[in-house]
Parts: sequence; C-alpha cells; structure tokens
Amino acid sequence: MSKTCCLPAGRIRVSMHRELAMSSIATKWRSLRSQFGEHRGQLQLSLRVTIAAVLGFVVSHLLNVPLPLWTVLTAVILTQVSFGSSVRATINYLLGTLSGAIYAGALATLVPHTSEIALLALLAMTVAPLALLAAINPSFSAATFTGVLVVLLPGLTHAGPVGSAFYRVIEVTLGGVTALAVSLVLPTRAHALAIEAAAQMLDLMARSLPDLFSGLMQTYDTTAVGRIQVKIGEAFARSDAIAAEARHERLSFYAAEPTLGPLLRALLRLRHDLVMIGRTASVPLPEILQERFGPPLARVTKTAAEYLRRSGEALTSRRNPPPLNEVEAALDDCTDAFAEVRREGLTRELSGDTVERIFALGFVLDQLRQHFHDLERCVTEAARWR
Repeated sequence: MSKTCCLPAGRIRVSMHRELAMSSIATKWRSLRSQFGEHRGQLQLSLRVTIAAVLGFVVSHLLNVPLPLWTVLTAVILTQVSFGSSVRATINYLLGTLSGAIYAGALATLVPHTSEIALLALLAMTVAPLALLAAINPSFSAATFTGVLVVLLPGLTHAGPVGSAFYRVIEVTLGGVTALAVSLVLPTRAHALAIEAAAQMLDLMARSLPDLFSGLMQTYDTTAVGRIQVKIGEAFARSDAIAAEARHERLSFYAAEPTLGPLLRALLRLRHDLVMIGRTASVPLPEILQERFGPPLARVTKTAAEYLRRSGEALTSRRNPPPLNEVEAALDDCTDAFAEVRREGLTRELSGDTVERIFALGFVLDQLRQHFHDLERCVTEAARWR
C-alpha cells in the first residue's frame, strides 16, 4: 500500500494545498523571469542612462564646468542600447560639436553683433552653412545646434564667443566620455544583440513558412502574405543595423570576435528564398500535382520550419546547429516527386505559367538546401565563440 493511502484525509488535503501553493509560486516566478528576460535590454539601458546622467553631473561640478546641463544631456543622448552604437554616436556628436564650435566661434569673433539686427544676421550666417553641412553629411548633425549655442549663449553666461565655443566642446567631451565609460563598464554588446536579432528573424521565418507554402494547395490572402514578407524584411533590416554597430565594437575593443557578414548573407538569401516561395505559391497547383507534391511539400514545410526555429535557439545559446538530415530527406523526396512528374509527362498539358511556377519551385527548393548549409556553418562558427 502506498504511503499516501495511509495518511489521514486532512493531512492529504493540507499536502495538496501546499503543493498547489508551491506550484502557483513557481508559475508566478517563471512568469516574472520571462517578463524580465523580454525587457532585460530596456532595463539595462535605463540603468546605464541613469548612471551616465548622475556621473556627468558629478564630474561637471568637480571640474567647475559653467553649464553642467550640457554635459548631462550629452551623456544621456550618447548612452545607447549597445557599446558599439555609443561609440558611433559619440564620434559623430563630437565631430559635429567641434566643427560647429570652431566655425561659430570664429565667425562670432570676426563679425560685430552689438545690436539685435546684427545678432540676427550673425545667427543666419552661422546656421545656414552648418545646416547645409548636416544635410550633406548626417555625421555633422550636431554642428548646427552647437553653432546656435555658441552664438546665443554668451548673452546668458557673459562669456565671449571663443569661451562659449571652448566650454561647449569641453561639456560635450565630458558627456561623451561619461557615456562611453558607462557603456564600457556596463555593456550591452551589439554583437550579442545582432545574434539575438538574427535568431528572432529565423523564428519569424519558421512561423511564416507554413503560410507561404499553403498557397500551393489552397487559395490564400495575398495581403496577409505581403505583410509576412514586410515583417521578414524589417527583421533583416534590424539585424543589419545592429551588425553595423557591432563593427564599431570590433574596431574598438573586441577585434577577436568573428564578423557577422556570413550570417547576414545567409539570412538575406533565406529571405529571398521565402520571397520566391510566396511568388510560386500565389496560385494553387492543379489537383493532379497537388496529389503528387502535397505529402513531400508538407514534410519539407514541417522539417524546414523546425530547422529554422532550432537554428535560432542554437544561435542564442551558442550551441552547435541541429542536424540537417530530416530536411535533406524531405527535400530528396520532393526532388524524386519532381522527377517522377517529368517522367510521366504530366506537365505537357499544363499552361506555360503553371510549368514556370513548377520549375521555379524546384529551383527555390534546391536553393533552400544550399542556404541551409550556409546557415549551418554560421551557427557552428557562432558556437565556437561561446
């Protein structure tokens, strides 16, 4: 007889209530951890921005900077999501500030502006070329703002144009150094964010693949398919942008890490494959071909989607890629089905458009096989740097 049967009913109920309570607590804890994991990047950015603002204010007071406001604002602006983006933002901001301060300080020194009309003319002469420079090269976007401050702040701080330009450069430099220091001590790596974005794109493609392939067997909503393709394109653009920030990290401190170029190229090729699948599946296949291609295509859809999903998981956890044998077997079945259809001459009585779509489908499946091997190499390379 089991021990539970020997216990009084009251003790059994207490034990059950205790187990239910513990299960509820564990569920709430897992939910809390999941929510924290989803917003971990935002929480880390909030912490870094707060520390940068406080540290910028303290440093400004210790160095007796006339306007700590600009140091604090610069530190807040330049503390970005990742260290790589902070490096890029700081370089561009300092470049724009230096050019704007030099030009505006020299112009304000050479052009008298004792009256309001003269000050207005000086302001126009300062803003026009700096705004043009910022329009031509976005790296100088801070130049116009700096020029305005250099021209107008002397009336508030009772400092000359040269002094205003000098202190502006000092304030921005302190803010930029503070932002970089905080981002370096409490880093969120752009390389890790790029890997995470790539994994999210793979998961999106895995969820989208069944909807795209379904058009070969039934009529589907072309508007919904268009939205799927737009989402995949946006996911790739996000991965590409974060990878650009990761390149700044490699140039700065983390040169030993592998480049993300091969992974981006693999993602782009897979995206093109899904676009081609969507086009070939714009109209359902004839019934006789649905009977032949239905089972092997269903297997390709299932195994390919599972492979994309598991590859994304392997990327984020820096594990070796999942095996490709099931996908390979499913693609081999499709190749055999295509060969059998051609042998039996089932395409002879079909329209030219249908035949073109069939050959396009065979081509994209061959491409999918090759690009899965490219993805496998990228995931393997990422696992070596765990």
